[in-house]
Amino acid sequence: MKPLLVIALVAAGVVLMVPLGSFVYESGGPDACGRCHEIGPQVEKWKVSTHRDVSCDKCHGDALTMEARFHLNNLHRLRSHIRGEAPERPQLKLADVLRMQQQCQSCHQQQFAAWRNGPHSVTYESIFLDKRHNTERKMMDDCLRCHAMHFEGAIGDLVDPVSTEGPWKLVRQDLKDAPAIPCLSCHSVHRQGQPLRGHVRKAVISRKEEIVRPSIGFFDRRSQSGIAVEMLPVPQVLDGQRPIRMSPDKRQALCYQCHAPWTASLVGTGDDRTPMGVHEGISCLACHDPHRGSTRASCATCHPKMSNCNRDVETMDTTFFNKDSKHNIHWVKCADCHPKGIPAKRTPSAD
Repeated sequence: MKPLLVIALVAAGVVLMVPLGSFVYESGGPDACGRCHEIGPQVEKWKVSTHRDVSCDKCHGDALTMEARFHLNNLHRLRSHIRGEAPERPQLKLADVLRMQQQCQSCHQQQFAAWRNGPHSVTYESIFLDKRHNTERKMMDDCLRCHAMHFEGAIGDLVDPVSTEGPWKLVRQDLKDAPAIPCLSCHSVHRQGQPLRGHVRKAVISRKEEIVRPSIGFFDRRSQSGIAVEMLPVPQVLDGQRPIRMSPDKRQALCYQCHAPWTASLVGTGDDRTPMGVHEGISCLACHDPHRGSTRASCATCHPKMSNCNRDVETMDTTFFNKDSKHNIHWVKCADCHPKGIPAKRTPSAD
């Protein structure tokens, strides 16, 4: 019986050692985390962030988290400190980012549901095993800048073969159904700002109302850090030689990090959809829901049921009505439908 007892005691010790790192980190709350020199700056940022009222464990997990890898990671960090091998700057690994995704959902249920039902919840499999795209264009490391920006490694560590000739397969099969663009791609939870207290705010009207939350920004894969939207550039897009009038909505700077024209900055090149024609100067987010990407209410938001042409604009010959239309809704001009001249504006009759 003694050998069995020894084995049982050793097993119990191993089991208790797994959450030990988590208990050590949590023993003094956020200040205990901050005593670790590499985590201290992050804790100080958190104290003045929009999430200052949310304790560390709500996002990062605690001693009761039912995930062995989480506790083993904390135990590894504890060992690194004891050996004096702690890194100068901690980095969330992809597994941490994906786990935190569920924590985002617990508080931001509506936004999470919208994201889940929109194009930005696309999975690794859908993006990197797209036969049509992979045949037309060879994948490269720069693909990861927008798709899978938290992935550790190069494109060859994710997809095989890296060529225009398939069949392709994911090297990391565990990421098959994982989101390639998680919440932390566009949001930085430690960024300085005031918490949003429901909908009770000071009396502000029209364009003075807040539209840019402090957390909005772009996670830069190269620097492994989030860049605030205020620091991101909005490109000057050209229609031939003519500069297009750009919307002052600063949130567009985030959109342009991935949905940008090619190097010549010509409208409609690359993945650019900068509005021009009748829609020149309006923001991407005037039509697109920021999380879901849907355009369900876009026309109705600005246009009455009957337009200046005495027609329902949603039935006009544009890609909003029919995706096969030759008139792209982003760039449609009055002259596209009136090549012989634009009719004078009609005055509605008294009837």
